[in-house]
Amino acid sequence: MQWIIDISYFVVAALFILGLKAMSSPVTARKGINWAGVGMVLATLVTFLTPGMRNYGLMLLAIILGGGVAWVLGKRVKMTDMPQMVAVYNGMGGGAAAAIAALEFARGEVTGAVVTTLAVLGALIGSVAFSGSIVAFLKLQGLMKKAWKVPGQNLFNGLLALITVLLGALIIASGPSTLILLLFFLLALVLGVVLVAPIGGADMPVVISLLNAFTGLAVGFEGYVLYNPALIIAGIVVGASGILLTQLMAKAMNRAITGVIFTPITGEAQASVSGPQGTMKEVGAMDAAAMMRFAQKVIIVPGYGMAVAGAQHKVWEMAKLLEEQGVDVRFAIHPVAGRMPGHMNVLLAEAGVPYDKIFDLDEINSEFPLADVALIIGANDVVNPVARHDRSSPIYGMPILDADKAAQVIVNKRGKGAGYSGIENELFFQDNTSMLYGSAQQAIADVITNIKSLG
Repeated sequence: MQWIIDISYFVVAALFILGLKAMSSPVTARKGINWAGVGMVLATLVTFLTPGMRNYGLMLLAIILGGGVAWVLGKRVKMTDMPQMVAVYNGMGGGAAAAIAALEFARGEVTGAVVTTLAVLGALIGSVAFSGSIVAFLKLQGLMKKAWKVPGQNLFNGLLALITVLLGALIIASGPSTLILLLFFLLALVLGVVLVAPIGGADMPVVISLLNAFTGLAVGFEGYVLYNPALIIAGIVVGASGILLTQLMAKAMNRAITGVIFTPITGEAQASVSGPQGTMKEVGAMDAAAMMRFAQKVIIVPGYGMAVAGAQHKVWEMAKLLEEQGVDVRFAIHPVAGRMPGHMNVLLAEAGVPYDKIFDLDEINSEFPLADVALIIGANDVVNPVARHDRSSPIYGMPILDADKAAQVIVNKRGKGAGYSGIENELFFQDNTSMLYGSAQQAIADVITNIKSLG
């Protein structure tokens, strides 16, 4: 029987790796998700064959309940709410890893220095991922709107982390006691809260990716504790890919991961910095329609505002209308646009935008000086020119989309506020920029109506 389990886990590992490879491209991403899903189902089924396994009824009940809830949520959740769903799943994975460690310690099944160390590491990282993901969900859902900080935040975080690690070392050195275990888990959960609470929306894609990596590592460590190859493989694959993705996201923002955690971008950070001078020029839907209808090349830059408004279908309808009139329309995606990695790509794919019309920063930046119009829909920091020259700005050095180099720039946003990150955008005050105010859904619908009237 054991050889069947071992071979099955080997097949599962291959499916996970092939699935992850396929997810690296939008063209093959759906196939990759299916392969990884088949691998997970196979890993779950073959685990029932493990010698000495008990509580089949409870496990089946848990699978039915958990699978049922996930099925319903997967069907009902809006694409715009996907970052919140990812945060919830990260938290559940981390919480499950921490719960495994707590149960194994309570049963006295954790023996040996190596296994105990891995169990402690998994419990610590899993607890941080669990509570940190809950805070991330509250922020993304709009239930926690302000960055929450304590006096001497970094010193407080450092002391809290040090005490938690010392408690973990005490568990490894002298064995777990109920009081030490309770303190250890409690402080680890608090650490996750205080690490994520001060982080603003501008850094949220990196945080989501980092919490995903934490969850994978925690699951991998607990796989060693349970001697379960499927958990080890899945955890390592998720943890390694999450770490690489976090590094790529941080590089796209020109920020160190430690900078995201210890010096997050918030509105307060920008409050002491003098903003751009000048006035914003407003444009109506008719003028915006005329500018794009009679242009030769239009580059659309979607951002979180488009996601909030759920305007991706209207944007694609407008783009097709312009193309029918002979306008070359392209979409420019910044790596950290939105609130999770790949957020804009997912939304545009849902609307039916072909992959060959979507370009990332390195591919599209050289084309902005050749564009007649750059249409910014709900994007902010990723097109802010201060990132190039203002050393006092929190986003200085971050690679941006060169939308300001287009002949004309139209910015659609709901109002004159500084946006989710709290940083004023110099682009909005430039001579070649016009502001199209209103919800993206209604504003683009009005532009479509006027493009049709122009013939």
